[in-house]
Amino acid sequence: MRKYSVIIPVYNRPDELQELLTCLTTQTFRNFEVIIVEDGSKIKSDIVVQSFQQKLDIHYYYKENGGQGFARNTGFEKASGDYFILLDSDALIEPDYLSIVDQKLNSDYVDLYGGPDTDHPSFSPIQKAISYSMTSFITTGGIRGKKNNMGGTFHPRSFNMGLSRVVYERTGGFQTSRMGEDILFSIGALRLGFRSALIPEAFIYHKRRTEFAQFFRQLKFFGRARINIARFYPEELKLVHTIPFLFTVGIISIPFWFWIFKPFFYLGIAGVLLIILALFFDALRSTKSVEVAFLGILAAFVQLFGYGIGFMQEGWTRIWEKKSHRETGATIEYPS
Repeated sequence: MRKYSVIIPVYNRPDELQELLTCLTTQTFRNFEVIIVEDGSKIKSDIVVQSFQQKLDIHYYYKENGGQGFARNTGFEKASGDYFILLDSDALIEPDYLSIVDQKLNSDYVDLYGGPDTDHPSFSPIQKAISYSMTSFITTGGIRGKKNNMGGTFHPRSFNMGLSRVVYERTGGFQTSRMGEDILFSIGALRLGFRSALIPEAFIYHKRRTEFAQFFRQLKFFGRARINIARFYPEELKLVHTIPFLFTVGIISIPFWFWIFKPFFYLGIAGVLLIILALFFDALRSTKSVEVAFLGILAAFVQLFGYGIGFMQEGWTRIWEKKSHRETGATIEYPS
């Protein structure tokens, strides 16, 4: 029977970790261990981990802060399983998560997989709105959870990712710690000939951010990360990745058209209204909540502006830096 190592990097999130560990105690598939890597947290999770010693095969390791990519590498080094599963500490999973993964790998084995994310009924309206925005095709977020998408070959993301021990040994783990580290890892693995797949049923409930200001900072970082991925693999920068940037520039330019060419001004206003209506009705269809639908409009604009501004900022940096520069992200503060 295949043994799994569930690897969870954690940074100042003991309460959220406790909820995820509680989910792991209810798994119907039991042949797994849990590896917790504390990435230099000021608010440690060691006491939380101790409370699960009798319920899980769980192991706790502390390292100096270096980012989630290198924290996962520590988990790889300590793990004893045949197949590694990466989960963010702010995730919740259903009791059959591991059973679904194991059944999929037994019937149609892949070297690495990814699963989608969604919102949980217990999430706040803002969390549900953010989840909608991050998984909507209107904001381009929805392309992450599809087997074939406009961004190219499916690249598993580390908030919900699995990989074999052989993939780790061949790739050497994450080469960067932040700034698109999971996509860079997936690209590297695929270029070595490994096969990836989406397992739609292996979803997680992803808490993400609880405030729009936090969400903006995170998405700004994601926009920067997309440029960093292009530092390593320029051909992986697709047209779809520029949409938030083009949207941001387009919205900002609308007032100026009033003085330059008024028909474009009115056309821009009409376009924004159409986008707002599309977001509202799509969010209403998806969430069945008027409140979340209204908040979903705001979340979508925050997401697109945040990503667009980060994309613009890092892109400007890229123009003037040495073309040989590769950013590992180890010294860059991740927005908390």
